[in-house]
Order: sequence, then C-alpha cells, then structure tokens
Amino acid sequence: MQGITGIAGIAQRMSQIQALVAPPVVVRATTTVGATTGTPFADALAAEVARATPPAPASAARLNGDGVPAELAAYGNGKIPASALQEVGTTGHRLWAPAAQALTGLISAAAADGVTVGITDSYRSYEGQVDVAQRKGLYSQGGLAAAPGTSDHGWGMAVDLELGSAAQAWMRAHGAEHGFVEDTPREPWHWAYTP
Repeated sequence: MQGITGIAGIAQRMSQIQALVAPPVVVRATTTVGATTGTPFADALAAEVARATPPAPASAARLNGDGVPAELAAYGNGKIPASALQEVGTTGHRLWAPAAQALTGLISAAAADGVTVGITDSYRSYEGQVDVAQRKGLYSQGGLAAAPGTSDHGWGMAVDLELGSAAQAWMRAHGAEHGFVEDTPREPWHWAYTP
C-alpha cells in the first residue's frame, strides 16, 4: 500500500507544480503499479508536452552566444551569401530575410501613417566594412564605423535609415513593434533588427 500512496503523492505534487508553471497538461499514463503496459510514463509525458507546446514563430531565430542567429554565424560577418539575404520591398537594399520582411512591414506601416522611412545603407560585405572604416573612421576612435568583421550591417541585421524629424519620432515610437531598435549612440539613423 505504501507504494501506491507514494505514487499518489508524487502525482498530486506534479499537478501542483504544473498548475504553477503552465496551463494544465493532460497525460494519459499507461502504467500500473507492478506492471508496465504500453508507453512508459516519461515518454508519454514528453510526447504530451511536445504536443501541447506551441511552435516557435517562423521569425524566431536560434541565437549563438553573441546574439547572432546561428544560421548567419556559420557564414561569418560580411560573408553572408545572397541566398540568405532578401530585398527590402523594392528598395534594392538587402538584409537577412527575417529582417528584410520586418523592415518591409515597418516601411508600409509608416507609410500608412503618412511617414516616409528611407534606406541609405543595409547589408555590408566585409570589403564594404573595410571601405567604410577607411572613409569614416572607427567608432571606437570617434568615427562612425564598426571594426570590420563586427558590424551588425555585416550580419544583414542593421540599416541606416533616411529619417526626417517626423520619421525619427515615428521610429522611436514604433520601431520596436517591428523588431528594430536604435542601438548606437551618435547614430540616430542606425537601427538594428532584434530577432
């Protein structure tokens, strides 16, 4: 009898914990005390949790320790192939596909509010980063360029925007709704996509 009492206590405690951390999950155990029939409880529980857990949004990206999507990190900063980039609307500018889709939506939403958001720069190859660093100087030394190989532009996750005062105010109010943040002091035109 003690074995049944112990199992009942464990089941009750599991129900209490589940109620605290997640919506109720119904698990149909196929085990009985002293004999096992069908699927072991742990396998049934794992299957039910997997079934009840909503899938991650399509735009969700697995990030590495540096906050870079793993699929991009495999290529290297400034070495993203054209197949991993997508045009932002019909602008001719390209970004990592989820960022391009988000920015296309952002530009449309701004336009619906009567605001024009333009793009002056987007994905930057490693060679392009070297060129910008030579022309504009390194940010760490008072210039405007990241060290080549470290720029968010090299991941296809940052844009330099053409913003009038109304567009700048709109971006500050609505940019995050579309996944974009103003993250570089001294550069109010630079907006990074955050997956």
